[in-house]
Amino acid sequence: MAFHVRDPETDRIVRQLAATKGTSITEAIRAACDEALKTAAKTMTKEERHARMRAIREELARLPDTGVKTDKAFFDALNDE
Repeated sequence: MAFHVRDPETDRIVRQLAATKGTSITEAIRAACDEALKTAAKTMTKEERHARMRAIREELARLPDTGVKTDKAFFDALNDE
């Protein structure tokens, strides 16, 4: 699970952020991405969230139906219960 940064400016910014916060590079990246995700979630309008959910539902609907009934009995059988 490694990332390879080839852009020197990005490398410099990440290292500067880590040094400023007194954390590791990994922690600085995680915190920055976590904050960006929270901000993105807050700025997404209700209509955008609904459009995103609709797109996910449409993508799932395109998946083939296996015909397998996935109820409690199915999952119990997987665990030899």
